[in-house]
Amino acid sequence: MVQGFSREPGTEGPLADIPEGGRRRVWRWAVVIALGGFLFGFDTGVVSGALLYIKRDFGLSAFEQGSVVSVLLIGALLGAVAAGRMAENLGRRKALGIEGAVFLIGTAILVAAPGYGALLVGRVVLGLAVGAASATVPVYLSEVSPKEIRGRVLTLNQLMITTGILISYFVNLLFASGGQWRGMFAVGALPALGIVVGALWVLPESPQWLIRHGRRDEARALIVSVAGEERADHLIEQAQRRETQGLRSDSPRAGGWRVLLEPRVRAALIVGLTLAAVQQFGGINTIIYYAPTTIENTGLSASNSILYSVAIGVINLLMTIVAIKLVDRAGRRRLLLGSLASMLVMLALLGLSFVIGMNALLSLLCMVVYIAAFAVGLGPVFWVLIGEIFPPHARAAGSSASTAVNWISNFVVSLVFLPVANVIGQGQTFWVFAAVCAFGLWFVSRYVPETRGRDFEQVDAALQTRFRKRPQVGAEAG
Repeated sequence: MVQGFSREPGTEGPLADIPEGGRRRVWRWAVVIALGGFLFGFDTGVVSGALLYIKRDFGLSAFEQGSVVSVLLIGALLGAVAAGRMAENLGRRKALGIEGAVFLIGTAILVAAPGYGALLVGRVVLGLAVGAASATVPVYLSEVSPKEIRGRVLTLNQLMITTGILISYFVNLLFASGGQWRGMFAVGALPALGIVVGALWVLPESPQWLIRHGRRDEARALIVSVAGEERADHLIEQAQRRETQGLRSDSPRAGGWRVLLEPRVRAALIVGLTLAAVQQFGGINTIIYYAPTTIENTGLSASNSILYSVAIGVINLLMTIVAIKLVDRAGRRRLLLGSLASMLVMLALLGLSFVIGMNALLSLLCMVVYIAAFAVGLGPVFWVLIGEIFPPHARAAGSSASTAVNWISNFVVSLVFLPVANVIGQGQTFWVFAAVCAFGLWFVSRYVPETRGRDFEQVDAALQTRFRKRPQVGAEAG
């Protein structure tokens, strides 16, 4: 269950043959944890349809529309920054429960909002929860999953994000006829309540967190419930040995954010922060947030724009399911390279379609293929990697930092997309995103190793090899 609970590198992990009931239990926990990802997707996607009616009711300018979208990202940045310390001090389970409660508060403010100012407050509060959950969920999932299915379990986060986005599009469609944007936001209260209930009565604490905080008996009982009595002591000993080795590897051990300054963490941090920025500056959320607006610019009506955005959401979901099938077979690195290359081509063509005035359906096709490429690679694999590449003692802080950069990048792109597109043209803006994907393709090919089926020691050795350009003990090709 804990990522480090396996035999020596290169051998089959002791959880590879855990009872079927234990595996089902792990997946049940993972689904509840990943509700945080669902709300991430829902609350970032629902605004795309609601914005068409909010701007009419409150007479919002272009800047005000952009701020309603992007102010959530300010809250998300703050939430992501705070999440690492909260998850480390309180535990993963309590942190997730608190985040669910904040989701409920933010939703209530939005539903009752009397004007523009209250909308901004509600979106900031939702952002706090979205950002904190986006940092907590990958760490939590990583620490309750055996390495043999770790990629699939971590990809569940992205699946729930895309499911949340798709459901938000259907909700938008359902309420569109009456322009009921308050109802669109209100639906988000249901999964938020599910997180709170799950944290109180369904989820266990991360075994690795329990061991790190001296609660060995609780960790052992939890492992027994999944792996059985005869494996539990062995797994505890393995985890404690790793913790001891980790404590000796960097002396003196820094606390909090300072762990990210340790030499051992530096390579993982560079990968995490760079992929976080590329994922957003590659343009994905200009499609997610502004899909109806972008499609409307091709000449289609607002109602048809929402309908076609549902099609985009379906493709996003289906290709994420494909990614779950492939991530532990094809590997993370191969999916990243193929994804970025395809995104690059589609963004170039999408930009061309706006520049030369191609048929609206051809522009829509480029958007759909771009979404598919993102959903099968860069989208889920980023969240998988930030749960795998950091040392156990720095995992919460590393995930928090990477997620914070992801939200900073998200904020910048979503805030300036419409103004920049108005200045240089929408097609040319997509070409800028294509250039970012080209950089990402080079970076992944040069610096990102394969992590599929590897223990942390192997992942770390491969990272150091790529950054130091000299062999490291335990490193493998890729």
